[in-house]
Amino acid sequence: MHPRSSSTPRRPAAARARQDARRLLVVSASMGAGHDTVAAEVVRRARERGDDALVVDVLALLPFGLGSALRHFYRGSVRYAPWIYAAVYRLFLRPGPGRRPSGTPLARLAGRRLRELAERTDADVVVPVFHLGAQLTGHLRARGLLPVPSVVLVIDFAVHRQWLHPGNDHCLCLTDDAAREVRESTGGSAEACGPVVAPEFFADAPGAAGWRRLFDRAGPGRPPVVLSAGAWGVAAHPAATVRLLADHGFLPVVLCGGNERLRRALSGSPGVLALGWVTDMPGLLHAARALVDNAAGQTAVQALAAGLPVVGHRPLPGHGADGVRRMAALGVSEVAADDAALLTALRRLTAPGPARRERIAAGHALFRDDAVARVTDLATAPRARG
Repeated sequence: MHPRSSSTPRRPAAARARQDARRLLVVSASMGAGHDTVAAEVVRRARERGDDALVVDVLALLPFGLGSALRHFYRGSVRYAPWIYAAVYRLFLRPGPGRRPSGTPLARLAGRRLRELAERTDADVVVPVFHLGAQLTGHLRARGLLPVPSVVLVIDFAVHRQWLHPGNDHCLCLTDDAAREVRESTGGSAEACGPVVAPEFFADAPGAAGWRRLFDRAGPGRPPVVLSAGAWGVAAHPAATVRLLADHGFLPVVLCGGNERLRRALSGSPGVLALGWVTDMPGLLHAARALVDNAAGQTAVQALAAGLPVVGHRPLPGHGADGVRRMAALGVSEVAADDAALLTALRRLTAPGPARRERIAAGHALFRDDAVARVTDLATAPRARG
């Protein structure tokens, strides 16, 4: 596990691999698991290069328990009242012209703690991987309150307005289209580097054989199709989708995350494999034949890295729906608007043939540059330290 406490000190100089090591302060958020997964991979890559890195949860930096309240509100709204989150998205986040409320007033409440942490850890660069963190660093940089550069990793396919603050020094995006949108919106510097995914997803994982045996026992001869409900187990009408796939010759493999109630409910369905928290995602994705996705988040890009075709279906409101559509527009996935379209797409993409090969190749083409190498290149030169 990577540290997310603002009180965690930097490693002593003797533990650093080289004297000119860069020090990265990664600003994540405990909203689901996707942001923390990216942050952990940034830390791993940085340390592999001989640099140092620390992760902080921006929600933990907010005073008065606001971070916890924000997390509970978001989780509750997307799980039980998605129309509420859709309204919040339209008001605060949706891209487009016109004046709308900003996340900066909330983010700036964490400003003092982030500045103290950056100073205490002697950071050379601050790297937000969550939009509230980007609002915070942009605000501090614009006012001269953060003395080191901020390089934002924009990890959404659809770049909503809360990722955008002109005070940030640079943005690294998933695609050229996203980078162009950032430049046009902020007037700042942005480029594409592709998703940040652990190397285990690119090679046939050792655990894949065990997953294949499990799939063969659960549904002999049925192509295993993974349905992702995210870390919080949030999905629209999952039971109906599971029944549809099982009735038409597929083995639905449902990722229920931390939603034990959902796992129990789906486990009673015949021909279904409902899983709780999965620790071997590389093996699982390499053993499956397709992913049915509802959020265009980290599970989707992990599937692309693993060579797994992705079909968006019944996406979460707001940035989930926008991201699913943007992925499809890029040609790296498909969108199934209804049950018939879902079955048609899965029959075509789970079978060997040119459609499957082309979709896999398009997904692999997203992974272009090492974001961490770009971050360290953009960091300030090593400063004298007392």
